[in-house]
Amino acid sequence: MEKNIGFNLLQDADLKGKIVLVRVDHNVVKKGIIHDPYRIDATIGTLYYINAKGGKIILMTHVGRPKNKKAGTIAINEDTSIEPIVSYLENKLHINIKTPSFHVLEDKGYQGIETSVNHLIKELKENKIDAIYLPNTRWFSGEEAKDENGDRFAYQLAGLADIFVNDAFGSWQAHASTVGVTKYLPSYAGFLMQKEISNLDRIYKPVKPFIAVVAGAKFDTKIDSLYALLDLADHLVLGGVIYNAYLAAKYGFKINGISDDDLQLAKEFVDYTKKHPGKVVELPYVISSDTLEGKIEGHYKVVDVRKCKSGDNLDYICDIAKKSFEEKVVFDIFHKARTIFVNAVMGFTPHFNDGTIALDELIDDNNEAIKLYGGGDTMQELKRLLPGLYIIALDSPKYYIFTGGGAVLKAIQEGSPMSMEPIEALLNNNYI
Repeated sequence: MEKNIGFNLLQDADLKGKIVLVRVDHNVVKKGIIHDPYRIDATIGTLYYINAKGGKIILMTHVGRPKNKKAGTIAINEDTSIEPIVSYLENKLHINIKTPSFHVLEDKGYQGIETSVNHLIKELKENKIDAIYLPNTRWFSGEEAKDENGDRFAYQLAGLADIFVNDAFGSWQAHASTVGVTKYLPSYAGFLMQKEISNLDRIYKPVKPFIAVVAGAKFDTKIDSLYALLDLADHLVLGGVIYNAYLAAKYGFKINGISDDDLQLAKEFVDYTKKHPGKVVELPYVISSDTLEGKIEGHYKVVDVRKCKSGDNLDYICDIAKKSFEEKVVFDIFHKARTIFVNAVMGFTPHFNDGTIALDELIDDNNEAIKLYGGGDTMQELKRLLPGLYIIALDSPKYYIFTGGGAVLKAIQEGSPMSMEPIEALLNNNYI
């Protein structure tokens, strides 16, 4: 990517003999198991480059949500440990990585970096080990703190290294390990960060026609990006509870599982769509179920919402039926598209999969379009439901899979990735 004014790239750094603190987004562990190492593999280019140029690597990432924000407690256990990530990297790269351990203050997590880490840094400098991987950053009380505790933790992190590299596009929150540390070290964007930002340009300046597909379990988490996409895209397709709330708001259907807040936001969104008539592509066939216990024969049915009227009770809408994507209008819109952005799981997982499979297969059938997939659940479900297509997508120039779906939506909402706080912190870094 072209160098922006004040935006320092990894390839501009003098790394020889330097300790390099690298923030990655290796948040791929659930209950101690790595289900997909894609986000880890995506950072290996950055790690290899640092090592090849003589740098010594200290890694850090967050894993899960170990903090109970209401109680203010932090749970340190195997469920959110970075140990599976360390084992994966050691086995894949044939290297030796060590992780320091610190004292826990009751249920308040680690209070900071302790001097016990110094002997590992000495081993790193003497080539006795190949890298250090710090414990889950969210195990530290200062990581998400907005007061002097956060600044103190950022200062401690910076004290470990000579250079900071942010390669964690998916970690867009302004925490000590993504933003605070940039105040104290020369800071650079890693290769994955550069690649993600570069591919965002294909959304901001898409080859037309541009279609966006967004689904989710709550309207409020996606609402701002939906407004932005409605302005930007030629067509917008909705799925999940977002689509359910949209249908309830627009047509007055009674649909289970929609909160009052989501319904109100959906009503406001429906009003806004009137400024863009025809942009929202309504999928007519949905799968209605009277239970969320599973896809149980006799308890679900395909419903054509065009034949329903205000006040009709549709129970739980758990999926989009395959027939929706075979409708000529829908089919043609997808086939004529030249840019497709997808951040969507259409059905209630893991039981209702028809809509997601039909969507992904229809998108793949378009050989001309650039297909940009958000990370997270979108990526996980593509791998689970269509593993062959997932493997093809990883290497195809027609596909790009972002490592962070939420980060992409945040960037779309902001109108530029440069407005996201961790990236803005790189732009404003004054150490170079």
